[in-house]
Amino acid sequence: MLPSKFAHSSNLGAGRQMKIPFLLLFFLWEAESHAASRPNIILVMADDLGIGDPGCYGNKTIRTPNIDRLASGGVKLTQHLAASPLCTPSRAAFMTGRYPVRSGMASWSRTGVFLFTASSGGLPTNEITFAKLLKDQGYSTALIGKWHLGMSCHSKTDFCHHPLHHGFNYFYGISLTNLRDCKPGEGSVFTTGFKRLVFLPLQIVGVTLLTLAALNCLGLLHVPLGVFFSLLFLAALILTLFLGFLHYFRPLNCFMMRNYEIIQQPMSYDNLTQRLTMEAAQFIQRNTETPFLLVLSYLHVHTALFSSNDFAGKSKHGVYGDAVEEMDWSVGQILNLLDELRLANDTLIYFTSDQGAHVEEVSSKGEIHGGSNGIYKGGKANNWEGGIRVPGILRWPRVIQAGQKIDEPTSNMDIFPTVAKLAGAPLPEDRIIDGRDLMPLLEGKSQRSDHEFLFHYCNAYLNAVRWHPQNSTSIWKAFFFTPNFNPVGSNGCFATHVCFCFGSYVTHHDPPLLFDISKDPRERNPLTPATEPRFYEILKVIQKAVDRHTQTLPEVPDQFSWNNFVWKPWLQLCCPSTGLSCQCDREKQDKRLSR
Repeated sequence: MLPSKFAHSSNLGAGRQMKIPFLLLFFLWEAESHAASRPNIILVMADDLGIGDPGCYGNKTIRTPNIDRLASGGVKLTQHLAASPLCTPSRAAFMTGRYPVRSGMASWSRTGVFLFTASSGGLPTNEITFAKLLKDQGYSTALIGKWHLGMSCHSKTDFCHHPLHHGFNYFYGISLTNLRDCKPGEGSVFTTGFKRLVFLPLQIVGVTLLTLAALNCLGLLHVPLGVFFSLLFLAALILTLFLGFLHYFRPLNCFMMRNYEIIQQPMSYDNLTQRLTMEAAQFIQRNTETPFLLVLSYLHVHTALFSSNDFAGKSKHGVYGDAVEEMDWSVGQILNLLDELRLANDTLIYFTSDQGAHVEEVSSKGEIHGGSNGIYKGGKANNWEGGIRVPGILRWPRVIQAGQKIDEPTSNMDIFPTVAKLAGAPLPEDRIIDGRDLMPLLEGKSQRSDHEFLFHYCNAYLNAVRWHPQNSTSIWKAFFFTPNFNPVGSNGCFATHVCFCFGSYVTHHDPPLLFDISKDPRERNPLTPATEPRFYEILKVIQKAVDRHTQTLPEVPDQFSWNNFVWKPWLQLCCPSTGLSCQCDREKQDKRLSR
């Protein structure tokens, strides 16, 4: 028989042996839990895609099987809202989780997006993007596609607004946006503006010239010959500057970059979506062993519309439908790759659009180049539901139950706190974050959106407010002003190409227009004190919310001030080339070398 002390020691050893597998299991569970809480993240953003375009949101004629597959495997948000109905401010809000007016990324003037790569405005350096937060947590980060949040501040090499200065390890795409001017034969987005800036002065000069000539011929006024030559020179100068601007806009502003280097100037549309898809796929393949964040920001379906030979002429909706179906193919390539690499279960995918479809997009030949906003009124550049209600799809097979539909109000600003928490990154405490973590809704732990109020800005002007009261199914939406559609009775501002936010372009409402979006999503029947007994009570609550909100808005530098917006020659980027042509094609050159 063993002595008692040895017997006790033997029992301790047995206890330790029992604890070792338990500890091992605990640590394995901890490691798996940590991995599950730090998924790979792919954020896919279309440009100007309407909520009525994908099949999973009701379209019966445009084929989007891959976007639909994404929706059936996850959650479809039916009241997902862009924080702004325009590209630049919407993307600023998406990246930072904050209303764009907080960062100065909302314009007080007519133009609400950047139009020149050599502007000095952009996402301020003190703003924190989700890319920066995730990079600090060890994520590999990449932006493939469109940026549109500025480039440089004081010199063309400081790149203060560049994606690589905002948390991305890798960038491949365009710094500005896809415009008609970038594709030969597609016309110009500046035509309407130049009618005022160019043709009006030309008309004034012409009328002045003819009047002086007539007075001179009648002997009523002696006009020196030099006056006529001066007026003719002025007219020629105005016309030359206009034509020169149109001629040089494409090479100076429409280029592709890889990190800080221009690789194609002007950019080519040949197999452009395939190139973006390949870059995204290669980034994923390089990071199979480490958590990654990929923002895939398509150029589709902003005009100029384009598609490769495999998709051109194949849809039932002309060049627009072709572009949508090509983008859907690209989404499918990414989903297939995740399956092949066995990463699908550990990857959160989000698909959306930066704002609603641009209903005013009609080509010079009369072809409709804008998409569908379904049953919703309005579109890009206004805060009717068609301008801000966008697709919102999230899939994460390991965590999110497939086949869900959530009707609660959510925002593209919600992505910031959602991915930050999943990556284990604390939210910044020195600023207001307007987004809310989506995971409680997505996992079914909450049935209510954390957004009681959402504020809808038209550029920097507070346009409307959405109120979803606690313990109520109603969703009230009050408009302080609405755009003047042209022609009257249409669904857009066709005379000006986009709706503007001030002056004679809008109609102010006192009292505000009030709708119950839950019952009237088409916004056809504004409520009155006669039809809604609580009319003034509802507006009073909304006004108090506005007052609280506006008190949280300190004055910040205006990134769209004239000084920040205007083209600055010393900020102009030009690819390394012989002479002053600003033309190169490293893409084609690299392809030749690889053969």
